Amino acid sequence: MEIHGLCDERFGPVRECFERNFTEHGDIGACFAVTVEGEFVVDLWAGCRDAAMSEPWQEDTIVNVYSTTKTMTALAALLLADRGELDFDAPVAKYWPEFAQNGKEAVAVRHLMSHSAGLPGWEQPVSMLDICDWEKATALLAAQAPWWAPGTASGYHAFTQGYLIGEVVRRISGVSLGTFFHQEIAEPLGADFHIGVDPKHFDRIAELVPPSGNIALDTTPGSIPARTIGNPPVEVGDTKTAAWRQAEIPAANGHGNARSVVRAQTLLANHGTAFGKTLMSSAGCTAVMQEQTNGKDLVIEVPLRFGLGYGLTSDELPMGPNPNICYWGGYGGSSIVVDFDARVCFSYVMNKMGDGVLGDARGFGLGEAVYASLAG
Repeated sequence: MEIHGLCDERFGPVRECFERNFTEHGDIGACFAVTVEGEFVVDLWAGCRDAAMSEPWQEDTIVNVYSTTKTMTALAALLLADRGELDFDAPVAKYWPEFAQNGKEAVAVRHLMSHSAGLPGWEQPVSMLDICDWEKATALLAAQAPWWAPGTASGYHAFTQGYLIGEVVRRISGVSLGTFFHQEIAEPLGADFHIGVDPKHFDRIAELVPPSGNIALDTTPGSIPARTIGNPPVEVGDTKTAAWRQAEIPAANGHGNARSVVRAQTLLANHGTAFGKTLMSSAGCTAVMQEQTNGKDLVIEVPLRFGLGYGLTSDELPMGPNPNICYWGGYGGSSIVVDFDARVCFSYVMNKMGDGVLGDARGFGLGEAVYASLAG
């Protein structure tokens, strides 16, 4: 297996773990990147970008990272909050008046950030093409009632979180979430990450290879998990369509690679300054760690701690040795971890999907190798 890219000699265990993901864990094409104190120490890629294994994964290959996208959407909201334009404690309806329907007048922006708004799915049946229609997707959410008392528990807003936060960002900034992210975060930081992909990039998008099993959630008809995940059905093949790629689905259709995920999220890890640009205050970054919910998630049905837009490390799901770590991952295996204490950021992105909803052992094994390397 030929591995390309940069790996500081201190991080030899990371390179070895990355290679084992191909030789022992079935990776087809993948990349992994790490920054420490705002500087890249690892930027590796290898393998092939198609299922037939005929096209090499290149330095600039990008791929749909599913819910790792959510951290980019959260970062946009955090940036607005740091500028004083968005108040997480304010009612959503302050920015989006139509949202105050069906008992949602008091739902706060922080409930959107922590998956606790009670809107994890659509009440009405929707198709993939429906969720590519921003106005329809958001209008339906504005009109419906919460499925539980907002703020009392998290229930993973798998598709809907991106529209909910994205519409608040749009109402404040006057531009779409994808445009705001590009102009205010991706472009200044040099992050090759797209929420809504220009067709000029299509020829470098890797093919996602579907997992062997189904999403391991409760499929009992009428249950909250079934209503959330089954509407619309998640079809990996949709990611090959121009409609999916060009739409803005800010919880699920971001396209990038490990390097671009890390270039954006290093802004948090390095307390507001990254790659020569200061975009946020340290307090605005570490606000992520303000715990919003802590308990069994009503959709994923495992114990989760949520801060403002990110999962938080916990005894049940430890992400590293330090207390101030946030993270998230995407269906199939992609992941991002931000360690405020060590000023470390790392991401794993691949095209061979596993069965996990929020990352999997390949990425988290690489994380363990990062911390082993840092410990010397």
